[in-house]
Amino acid sequence: MVSSLIINNLECQRGYSQLFQNLSFQVHAQEVLRITGTNGSGKTSLLKILAGVNIQEQGDIKLDQHFVKSDEYQQEVFYLGHQAALSAELSSLENLEFLSALNQPVAREVLIQALEDIGLKGYADEACANLSAGQKRRVILASLFISKAKVWLLDEPFTALDPKGVKIVENRISQHCADGGMCLFTTHQDSALPNQRTIAL
Repeated sequence: MVSSLIINNLECQRGYSQLFQNLSFQVHAQEVLRITGTNGSGKTSLLKILAGVNIQEQGDIKLDQHFVKSDEYQQEVFYLGHQAALSAELSSLENLEFLSALNQPVAREVLIQALEDIGLKGYADEACANLSAGQKRRVILASLFISKAKVWLLDEPFTALDPKGVKIVENRISQHCADGGMCLFTTHQDSALPNQRTIAL
């Protein structure tokens, strides 16, 4: 059975502001959904709702008949926020080890390989305080080479990356979807990933 993420009549408010309403769409296995919109339009709020971090005012969210708060849904979703924090005192490897342990422990060798895959070969033992903004972002994005979740929810994944870093992340997203996964990401940048659709909030 082809996996499907189904969003039906979603509504979100922030204070007295209506960010979006009657929002419905579907994303299937091997598909990419690019979410665009102006600042404050609700892109981050949408991803947080889909991740189960925030609660929608109205609407249904299902992955293969499992609702957003169910264990079955949560086990298949990986959410990466655009403000994910690193500890400046810890090394790249130690930070990635901490981030990965939030889901399940990962072998040290796998973590080191993930750092190399994201373009940080030789930086495993470097304190994050000594890294540039782009390198810190890469430490966080190394999680993409570890995650086994079916659905990726990525908030501004290309922020602070140089063109080479953007290409690495795009290739990883493409591979994930080719392997049967799906990806929803917010961005202000252009992209042309295989099987990509775009919605604007």
